[in-house]
Amino acid sequence: MLLKTVSSSSAALSLVSLHGGVKDVSPLLSSTNLRVSSGKSENLSVSVRATKDSTTDELSGVVFQPFEEVKKELDLVPTSAHVSLARQKYSDECESAINEQINVEYNLSYVYHAMYAYFDRDNVALKGLAKFFKESSVEEREHAEKLMEYQNKRGGKVKLQFIVAPLSEFEHVDKGDALYGMELALSLEKLVNEKLLNLHNVASKNGDVHLADFIESEFLTEQVEAIKKISEYVAQLRRVGKGHGTWHFNQMLLEQ
Repeated sequence: MLLKTVSSSSAALSLVSLHGGVKDVSPLLSSTNLRVSSGKSENLSVSVRATKDSTTDELSGVVFQPFEEVKKELDLVPTSAHVSLARQKYSDECESAINEQINVEYNLSYVYHAMYAYFDRDNVALKGLAKFFKESSVEEREHAEKLMEYQNKRGGKVKLQFIVAPLSEFEHVDKGDALYGMELALSLEKLVNEKLLNLHNVASKNGDVHLADFIESEFLTEQVEAIKKISEYVAQLRRVGKGHGTWHFNQMLLEQ
């Protein structure tokens, strides 16, 4: 008995018998390795045993070699105790921009805290407005702390800066203190929104997708909603005017 082994990939296959006869069997074959046997008879006897080639190159063309590719990352692991181990693709510009935004949030919190103190005075006694601005102060401080946590998460260093002393008086002869205070809050929220958009631009310029996503998901939507809510408060205060109408508006805030 004559035993032959034929190897092929995708080309057409043909078997030649001992007597010169040719038979094309490529349509019947789908594997790479074929086992062919022929006996003494003139008819060719074919048996096929399929095997599977497991090389990664033929499957996808993509080869991941972790122990080779990780060598460059191992070389970048800091050895100094004063350098962050977690930092990766986090630019100095992004780090500085985060620290600036922390300062913005703390300044806004400080202003709202001063407004809370003003409306809580016994000779002003607008407890609803005092409650609103106290909650706003806490919220802005939470924003600053969230940015600080992110700074540490990315391997940056938090550097707190000076906070400007806010006003302590919010009386306005024409508008009244409630409307003036709420218009001031609206202007501040729009300013913070611009600062956040600038921070987002810094992240995009440096190709920091994670920072851009963080600003979008944690701040921008909430900021737009805050601007809308305070805009409605300004419109309502303009409608009711000073005096008794302001008191009713104050009671609405107190009951929320």
